[in-house]
Amino acid sequence: MSDWSQLQGTEVVKRLRSDAAFGLTAMEAAKRLKQYGPNELINQELKGPWRILWEQLSATLVVILMLAAIVAGLLGDYKDALGIFAIVMLISLLGFSQEYRAERAIAALKKLSVPLVKVRRSGSLLNLPANQLVPGDIIFLEAEDLVPADCRLLEGVSLRVQEAALTGVSAPIDKDPQPLPARVPAGNGTSVDLPVDRNQVYLGTVVTYGQGQAIVTETGMQTRLGQITSHTRTIESEPTPLQKRLNQLGKGLAIAALVLVGMILILGLLRGEDPKVMVLTAITLVVAALPEGLPAVVTIALALGAQQMLKRRALIRKLPAVEALGSVTVICSGKTGTLTENRMIVTVLDVIGSRIDLPAYGHWASPLVDSRQQHSSLLQERPSLALLLACGTLCNHAHLEPDWDEPRYWRAVGDPVEGALVMAAAHLGLWKAELDAAFPCLLEVPFTSRRQRLTTVHQLPTRFPKNSVLEVLRLAQSMFGDVSYVVFTRGMVNSVLAISRHVWIDGQTEPLTMAWQEGILAAHHQLIQQGLRVLGLAFRPLATPPEPENSIEQNLIFLGLVGMTDPARPQAKEAVLTCKLAGIRPIMITGDHPLTAWHIAHEIGLASDRRILTGKHLANLSGEGLLQAVEDVSVYAQVSPTSKLDIVRALQQRGHIVAMTGDGANDAPALKQADIGVAMGISGSDVAKEAADMVLLDDNFATIVAAVKEGRIIYDNIRKFIKYLLSSNVGELWVMLLAPFLGMPLPLVPLQILWINLTTDGLPALALGLEPAERDAMSRPPYSPSENFFGRGMGRTILWVGLLMALVALGTGYWYWHNDDPGWQTILFTVLTLSQMGTALAMRSQQDSLFQIGLLSNKPLLGAVILTLGLQLVVIYVPVCQQIFSTVALSATDLMFCLVLSTIVFWGVELEKWLIRSRSE
Repeated sequence: MSDWSQLQGTEVVKRLRSDAAFGLTAMEAAKRLKQYGPNELINQELKGPWRILWEQLSATLVVILMLAAIVAGLLGDYKDALGIFAIVMLISLLGFSQEYRAERAIAALKKLSVPLVKVRRSGSLLNLPANQLVPGDIIFLEAEDLVPADCRLLEGVSLRVQEAALTGVSAPIDKDPQPLPARVPAGNGTSVDLPVDRNQVYLGTVVTYGQGQAIVTETGMQTRLGQITSHTRTIESEPTPLQKRLNQLGKGLAIAALVLVGMILILGLLRGEDPKVMVLTAITLVVAALPEGLPAVVTIALALGAQQMLKRRALIRKLPAVEALGSVTVICSGKTGTLTENRMIVTVLDVIGSRIDLPAYGHWASPLVDSRQQHSSLLQERPSLALLLACGTLCNHAHLEPDWDEPRYWRAVGDPVEGALVMAAAHLGLWKAELDAAFPCLLEVPFTSRRQRLTTVHQLPTRFPKNSVLEVLRLAQSMFGDVSYVVFTRGMVNSVLAISRHVWIDGQTEPLTMAWQEGILAAHHQLIQQGLRVLGLAFRPLATPPEPENSIEQNLIFLGLVGMTDPARPQAKEAVLTCKLAGIRPIMITGDHPLTAWHIAHEIGLASDRRILTGKHLANLSGEGLLQAVEDVSVYAQVSPTSKLDIVRALQQRGHIVAMTGDGANDAPALKQADIGVAMGISGSDVAKEAADMVLLDDNFATIVAAVKEGRIIYDNIRKFIKYLLSSNVGELWVMLLAPFLGMPLPLVPLQILWINLTTDGLPALALGLEPAERDAMSRPPYSPSENFFGRGMGRTILWVGLLMALVALGTGYWYWHNDDPGWQTILFTVLTLSQMGTALAMRSQQDSLFQIGLLSNKPLLGAVILTLGLQLVVIYVPVCQQIFSTVALSATDLMFCLVLSTIVFWGVELEKWLIRSRSE
């Protein structure tokens, strides 16, 4: 890509073999369209249905289950084979449905319309679709146009472009067609790659003010936006913590199950058991040892979590992202549009000797209701404020229009800075339409990037409306005698001061002495230090209309300063505080000015010190220096897309699970690299949405915090039902392993084992996935990303609970068998089944007693326990089921005995939780 910024406009046109006055011919344009292709970004293709289904079927546990089903079928156990295949289909269909719908939802979020562009072709001005543009086309831009390609400016009149989508900087950039000097490289020999070229405009940005003529230099994937898209595609997504843990769990369980089942098979054959029965039992035990319901329960829990998030306006593209949010240790957030509202509002009015701090006035709008009556007294008491606001509103091209989403509110349309001035005046009772009618504009000296100011000339009204705030302006008119015209100027403070000779003090003019100038500059510096964008305003009364050829920007009277900012979102401060309480470190990464970034970070509580790293500093850091910096610095400013990506990678190297939020195309590589990419659904670019794992449909930063909480709930619940499932399965294995050492025959037949798995590993485990949040869900640090499912004592609990469960069931069965009771196997079968129900109830919380959280706080689980108890009674007492499952009817006494003994495991788990609570107090 050539550096067009350093060439004269005529040289650029010559090199692109075009003509500024004639444009390209239709034949040449068609030839170049064939050569360069349509002016479109090559979007990442949606996954096809078969690919999504294959990814669901290739999970470790699913593969093991399918192999077990095939072996069972080969041995003639078609019931087991069909049952396992049914479970696999359920798992696959649930995961497929969620991801397929998410992919289609993302496609629906894309803007399908192609904008029209004014293009000069063969000497005529045409409106062509943007995708038909080619390098060398001459195009025309004006306010509110989307820039259709990367272009070099040839002409520009007061042209400003909002480039937040590329740079993250909220303020529009002034554009000038003059060539730039050669780039100055950074300390390491490479230049910082922010698109700051003032004579170029870029695809994906928006013209906010002025007009211009430009020549297309790059289209499609050759644009800066296209390069970001290409870079994003080279980044491979890392598995989430849940996916890594499930794969480790599946492999570990497979090995352990094969070893244990092999031991049981060998012991049975040595005791003389029927080989066919033992092989069938071994296969059944493989199914029993492996938590075949785990993938289904995990998938269902994640799907339910995704549905909950969708209700809160967050679209989950991939199910594991729900849980992974709960493991996040760092959230890297952009500023513009993420932590802030991506709009400008006036917060300070500083007339000479007096400063007024304005509150934030609404969200994108200012209320119509009685604003004049509410604020007219303030302007009547301080006429200088009215004059300042009138200057900012009249020297202005923005306007107000009703907000159709909120009929009681109005919104500003036009340049964000000008819109902020108009909104501030309306909030205090000065309405743009009334001012324009009372002070018609006669002449304008347009804003240019060199002069850094805009000047307009207005005719003064002969009569002010009665009972109007405008009436206070008459005081200013009377002080200058017989004047009929007024000049208003606004712009950069130094630029306005340069053409001012007086200052406006308490309704009078005084010479602009060095002391006054130093005071104004000191106030300007103070506002800059607060992260505000500052404008200077001045005026000059005239007795006769100025001649257009005469300079009117001279001998002005300096009025004061206006400070404005892109405000923080109302929920951002609370969301940041919640993150910190939850042990999650929020980091701001923005392309904006360091002082602006620090001010927002300080306002929302994200940073307590003033340490900021800029893109230039990052470019000079070594690898080790960057790894150390990311642990200490929470605010990064003027950062390029490459540096954003480096920061995320450095955090990951330090062992963090990183979430990256963003809306611009410049965020896409970091979104893709991060463990969880979170894009904005309303203001976010299509590139960002495609790179993200989650899309916020309401662009609300607080939704991320809700997602983190949901992720923690789901991870906690996944651990609960894994602990429950494996405790139950380990109990069954202990029964089968220890029975031969007691001289007992086969304690459970294969169908009884399958029945236990179907009843206890199904609905109860699923209901555990619906458990409400633990009381410390958002007041504890995230668990270590390297933690496996057996961490924090869970492996120990699984072993002793499974062993206790087996001893209770086996001991009861042994007593009845030793006494030649024919129902011994049914009793063992029943105690083992019901013990698992008590375990499910006890494992609802990791630390709180069931009696603290309440039996009815998870009604689905209570229902699943009651249903399992009922099904067990059917198996025991219905004659047909007795024949199928080899059971006998138990007496009332024996049944009650089984119920009482089955609570032993429940009380054991409750005792363990009591000991945990005692140690933590």
